Amino acid sequence: MSAIKNVTVVGAFGTLGVPLVKALQEAGFHVTALSRAGSPSTPPAGVEVKKVDYASPEALQAALAGQDALVSVITTTATGEHEFGINTRTVPHPGLKAMLQSKIKLVDYLQEKSRENPNLTWTGICNSFFFDSIKRGSGFGFDLKTKKATIIDSGDEPFDVATLSFVAKAVVAVLSSPDKTANRYLAVSGTVTTQNQLLAILREETGGDWTTENVAATKCEEIGNEKMARGTTRPSGTSCTSCSSATARARPSRPPPTSSSASRGRMPGLPSKLSWQVYRSRLRKVALLS
Repeated sequence: MSAIKNVTVVGAFGTLGVPLVKALQEAGFHVTALSRAGSPSTPPAGVEVKKVDYASPEALQAALAGQDALVSVITTTATGEHEFGINTRTVPHPGLKAMLQSKIKLVDYLQEKSRENPNLTWTGICNSFFFDSIKRGSGFGFDLKTKKATIIDSGDEPFDVATLSFVAKAVVAVLSSPDKTANRYLAVSGTVTTQNQLLAILREETGGDWTTENVAATKCEEIGNEKMARGTTRPSGTSCTSCSSATARARPSRPPPTSSSASRGRMPGLPSKLSWQVYRSRLRKVALLS
């Protein structure tokens, strides 16, 4: 397989797109960003932007001429079709399967086309939850502003997380070795943690005055099913968190894998002196991040 040099990114201005574009540029790839016509988004430095009509196959074909690879990190709420997070070939949870129908159909299509054309390959990256969401103040059941934790089941169920920068490096690795990663899903994990491990750190770092509410995963699944029955295909809050809890109950615990660097910045709700770099060092103490 020929080496990949020219990479187009869809969703380059988003939460994962920004660190991804940076990682691609640092790795020496020439990056082009696709954007909807009329989008006010400002491109990162050194990135060529092509504005297209996503509903026009002809416009997309012209925009992708000369490109070696396309990476889609467009938000799922926009199209339901990016592949970061879950292996659509092995979805055991009926609620998740219902939510992921567009992804399942997309990979069915990619598999069909790759069989017809050996020069066309695809790779799906499964990274579970973005650990950076905790920095927004409400990730993983923790409200940093009110110091309230919603704990699913016992809180000791393990789940995988990865930082945005870690996932970006995984994409770079895929594009650097396309022959080794073609037509398959790759599972990447920055670390394995639990809600109780995270809560212990947050209590120590913020003074300890946290209130907790325990919620059964089965109850969250009921809420999620009710939302989907009303036409809400992406139930939010603890109904989504329960999916990881349900998966964890069926999976044996395993040691945390090694992680690379984490994103930096201020943690809203935490003391101003506590930077993300310091917080990461606190996570190391309980083997959450290496």
